[in-house]
Order: sequence, then structure tokens, then C-alpha cells
Amino acid sequence: MRWRIAMEIPIRYASTMPSDNNSAPIATRFRGFLPVVIDIETAGFNAKRDAILEIAAVTLDLDEQGVLSRCETIAAHVEPFPGANLDQESLDFTGIDPYHPFRMAKPEREALDSIFRPVRQMIRDTGCSRAVLVGHNAAFDLSFLNAAVTRTGIKRNPFHPFSTFDTVPLAGMAYGQTVLARAVEAAGYAWDNDKAHSAIYDTERTADLFCTIMNRWNEFMLRDATQDPPDTTNEGTE
Repeated sequence: MRWRIAMEIPIRYASTMPSDNNSAPIATRFRGFLPVVIDIETAGFNAKRDAILEIAAVTLDLDEQGVLSRCETIAAHVEPFPGANLDQESLDFTGIDPYHPFRMAKPEREALDSIFRPVRQMIRDTGCSRAVLVGHNAAFDLSFLNAAVTRTGIKRNPFHPFSTFDTVPLAGMAYGQTVLARAVEAAGYAWDNDKAHSAIYDTERTADLFCTIMNRWNEFMLRDATQDPPDTTNEGTE
């Protein structure tokens, strides 16, 4: 696995997918949609008023056997937009200092572009039609993403405006857990509280959770497909 913070250099996506046709396995797995895991750390809960402070995205790959896995992590620290609200309780919770010089934060438009460019490239390379946000409580992250797109005037948002894959109900179905830390542990991964509430860490753990659930489902489907159907020839004869 690999990750990088989006700095001033252009982002290049090292594609492992064929680009000459729509033969990439992931192009048919989710009805032409490309799942991309997103986590956004914010300075509050109001998408229109509160600042985005960090954003991270994890792209996913699907092999010929139908196994879904993490591909690449792209992330950026974000400058609060002019006039943004900074809720102190939220800052205390995440531990983020919005104006720390070592954050090397980017203006909101630039930060979003650094995420959107490789996502658009992967959509083209895989033959998918559009990206769909995967998140834990995905509606929260999508609301902030959509608000930032509107605020910055970005015209080519690669993400579907309202459809998502939410790992909260998926984890509740698969493991009986809805809290991210507990769901990740139930899926067999370690959880580090000291790294939590970092956009990179939360996004990668959410990606691991999503891939594990999808892969378990794939295993169940393959197992059921190879089993003989039940014998019902004598039903109703007694």
C-alpha cells in the first residue's frame, strides 16, 4: 500500500487497469460506478458554514478473481475558506490546529483539485462512468464535499451528487457493529486510537472495512454458486 500528501507537485496515478476499453473488472462490479473511499475532517457539523481541514481519498482495485483491495491514498490539508466557522469543540476532538505552519495546507479549490484529478483519471482508465463516495456515515462527508464544490465553483466534480456506499449499515449487517473502530476490529484489523481522526488513517481503515465486507460477500456468492441446489423432488408427497 502507498500514500502521499498532496503538495505542489502534480499528482500522477499509476494505473494498473487497461485504458483501451471497458474491460476493467471494477467497471462492471458496481454498475459502472467507481467506489472511492473519502474521509473529511472538519471544524464542525454544518457543511455550509464550517471549514474543511483535511480530506483523504483511497482508490480501489478489483482483480480478475473479484477481490477488492486498496490501491492508492491521496490526501491534502485544507485552509479554512474565508469566513469559515471553526468550532473549538471540533478542533479539540480532532486535535487539528488549522493555522499550524507545518500543515502546508492548500486553499480549498486547490485541495479538491488534487483529489479530483487522479479520481477522474481512474474513471477514464477503468471505463467507469462516475465515482461514488464510500464513507463511514457517508452522508456527512458527501455534504461537505458538495458544499465545497459549490463554494469553489468546480464544474467537473467526478463524484455522484447523492449516491453513496455507507460502511455503517454494511458493518452493521456483516459484524453487528456501527462504530468505525469496533467495526474495523470485528473485520480483523487493529485500531490505533492515537492515529484516529486523521483523514488518512480513517480513510484507509474505512477502505479496509469496505473491501473486507465486499470480499466476504463475493466468497459467499461463489460458494453458493458451486453448491448443488436442494433436492425438492419429494416435497409435498407425504
